[in-house]
Amino acid sequence: MDASLDYLRVSMERIYRNMKAAERRAAKNIADVHPQQKRSAVNLIHYLALRREDLRALQDELHDAGLSSLASAESHALRQVQAVLQRLGKPFPAKQLSDCNFEVGKKLLQQRADALFGSKKLADIPNLMVTFDTRLAEDYGAVKAMLKAGMDIARINCAHDGPEVWGKMIAHIRKAAQATRRPCKIYFDLAGPKIRTKLLGKGRYKDRMKLKEQEIFYLADSGAPFDKKEKVVGCTLPDVVKDLRSGDRVLFDDGLIEAVVETPGTQIATLRIVRISAARPCLKPEKGINFPDSELSVRCLTDFDKSVLPFVQQHADLLGFSFVRSAADVAELQALLRQKPGKKLPIIVKIETIEAVQNLPALLFQGMAEPAFGVMIARGDLAVEIGFERLSEIQEEILWLCEAAHVPVIWATQVLETLNKKGIATRSEVTDAARAAQAECVMLNKGKYLLTVLSTLRDILQRSGGHHVKKRYVFRPLKIAERFLGR
Repeated sequence: MDASLDYLRVSMERIYRNMKAAERRAAKNIADVHPQQKRSAVNLIHYLALRREDLRALQDELHDAGLSSLASAESHALRQVQAVLQRLGKPFPAKQLSDCNFEVGKKLLQQRADALFGSKKLADIPNLMVTFDTRLAEDYGAVKAMLKAGMDIARINCAHDGPEVWGKMIAHIRKAAQATRRPCKIYFDLAGPKIRTKLLGKGRYKDRMKLKEQEIFYLADSGAPFDKKEKVVGCTLPDVVKDLRSGDRVLFDDGLIEAVVETPGTQIATLRIVRISAARPCLKPEKGINFPDSELSVRCLTDFDKSVLPFVQQHADLLGFSFVRSAADVAELQALLRQKPGKKLPIIVKIETIEAVQNLPALLFQGMAEPAFGVMIARGDLAVEIGFERLSEIQEEILWLCEAAHVPVIWATQVLETLNKKGIATRSEVTDAARAAQAECVMLNKGKYLLTVLSTLRDILQRSGGHHVKKRYVFRPLKIAERFLGR
């Protein structure tokens, strides 16, 4: 046992040195963040250093020795390593102990979540965000009912409707919040670059184009000349086609149709369909297009986004930034908000592209240039971009890194989707909803059974939240144990 403890001590001392060395190397990154974010920036560096190597064997040995296996160290990485070393006999003077311990990390995350989303009405569950659709602009009663059912944040998507409709929604929200005495934040999503289909050329019938696997067709930039005798799908976003390379995948309609680039071009590319998973082998206009293998040179912040910013700054509490790819994208929006008069809205960085996943640490550090910001795991486009089989893994990694940076997270897209549309939940989506308890906020899409979904989700989250906080499982009394063993 003594030899084993010596090995553990040497291993943990090496990890500790690596974390401190990473902190020194990242001094510029840390210096560039907002003063209120310094502790979080340092902790994120420590956590990234901790996760650079495979620790599974060491974790097993730490656990076997009755020590922390570091499995829940996200919010206080260095302090947890120091605590293990103290148990192994290495003393640390008080001034050398990290000031970011478990309680501090927990408090920082909670304070920022409260600032973004409002204080929780129920301690054990995340805040609830509801997506508004057009009809709610004319239905005050529905808005009031959603507030009573537990809505904390109203989400308005700038990709739909316009200032007149948005203004009516906002008036209903304010009026209902006053009538119910339930505060409600207003979240605006910038539309971002609109990458949608247009049906051109032959093969169109009643606003749809019939396709089949292995068929050749063409993808054209908006305004590009094309052969009307060929099947051509137009892209609403200019200058995309030139960024495509041979072999790149192009996904249509939430990934239901997959094609690959056979021949690139400056304005028109030749594509071949390799898979059709839709019930009907047809493509309709206004369906989304994803380019998971391509580095697009398009800007995330569009002219339309910039044009609606004055309205959004006047009325919103939170600003969602769509299709972010790099830290430069976030820096551009931050600079624009600083220049404009009006409220300095906290930005919610939406992770929905493969580049955003790959650049997440840099995105977090850029977000830390402001005193508060958040992250949304936008699982719709994200799943299409990275592949559905990787979604579970990636959403966990996003949660871990955001906890290390003490950044509040919104868990979004298709939460209890079948219940919302059909009135009955599937077993798998109930399990998925329970996992949403790891986030600080959960977003619901619009649907026919929204009030039922709000009630059901609150129940699921309250039950699940009593068992774990983030990755750390907590042992509340189990009725099943009490029934078997008695009191």
